[in-house]
Amino acid sequence: MKSDKLLSFSLIPSSVISTALSVAVSVAISATLVAPEGAFAASQDAAPAKTAKAKKATRKVAKAEAETAKASNKATAVRTVAAKDEDARPVAKKRRVSYTMNGRHHSAVRRVAFEPRQPTVGQAFGLHESPDSLMLRSGVAYVVDQNTLEPLFDKNSHAVVPIASISKLMTAMVVLDSKESLSEQIEVTDEDRDYEKNTGSRLSVGSVLSREDMLHIALMASENRAAAALSRYYPGGRPAFIAAMNAKAKQLGMTDTHFENSTGLTSHNVSTARDLVKMVNAAYQYPMIRQFSTDRSYDVFTGKRNLAYNSTNALVRNASWDIGLQKTGFINEAGECLVMQTTIHNRPVIMVLLDSSGKYSRFADATRVRTWLDNGGADQQPRITSADAGGAGT
Repeated sequence: MKSDKLLSFSLIPSSVISTALSVAVSVAISATLVAPEGAFAASQDAAPAKTAKAKKATRKVAKAEAETAKASNKATAVRTVAAKDEDARPVAKKRRVSYTMNGRHHSAVRRVAFEPRQPTVGQAFGLHESPDSLMLRSGVAYVVDQNTLEPLFDKNSHAVVPIASISKLMTAMVVLDSKESLSEQIEVTDEDRDYEKNTGSRLSVGSVLSREDMLHIALMASENRAAAALSRYYPGGRPAFIAAMNAKAKQLGMTDTHFENSTGLTSHNVSTARDLVKMVNAAYQYPMIRQFSTDRSYDVFTGKRNLAYNSTNALVRNASWDIGLQKTGFINEAGECLVMQTTIHNRPVIMVLLDSSGKYSRFADATRVRTWLDNGGADQQPRITSADAGGAGT
């Protein structure tokens, strides 16, 4: 019973106990020392009795102080134990969410979602900083009259840059120059997969097409495995095919051009806009390249299923354009590229646009050039940029 009372007392807040104790002491002292002056003067006989009462009150106060101190000590002990228990609890630590992508460790999604694309070769060399009167988004632009090869527009035409799938025009010429049967069946194997850029393809391993169909979708839809298979089936194999590409470039006077594969999926396939004009003009002499490169769509049967391909150039589906030959290209190092033979204002021209900074900007640039030519821009002095004035450029 005593322990129950003590426990109940210990639960009383210390501030309340302290206040009660102060009041009790004040009352006792007042009763003892501050007696009314009239009462003390009236009777001296009452003093012993009052002294006894004061002693009794003092004993009660002392007992109350002792019990209060004991309760306070117990409350302090309880708080100390509680504090120790709180300190002993494991603290929950925040864990950083992390994941792995492409073999790299990332600690936040934002770092990947907003990671900027690496600059193209043209951007790295400042080609986009060269001013031009048409405000093109292509770092390199070169337009010539096809009949006279007179320059009509010139922006960084000497710059040596990657050309991506524009390379397939040379691939097509080498295939046709070999005089190999266009009806021969060619099979796609693991050797035709892209192990450099790891790009995919709708043409699965094991697909079988004729050489003609392979050439068709390589030119029109820029099918990389088709171009790779064509080079592998060349007499002497792929090394002989690459050698024939470079020999053809030399024959055409493309002195700043080099090829290392038939697809363009490498930054080592490089050229200049001036050299590409020569290549486009030479490819235009092949009727099959003109037809295949400007078709809007084409279906093939792979031996497993039918595949419907579409042109990679939106301008061939635009009736306002008269396009005789075209080829698109893209890899990160090259940017968006486009070459065309087209007739503008009754004048056949060859147009080269390289290292454009947006997916559709190369087509918009081509439209700007055509509008400029339609408005008599060709009668003015062609724009020559600072990068061209010094010679070979980058």
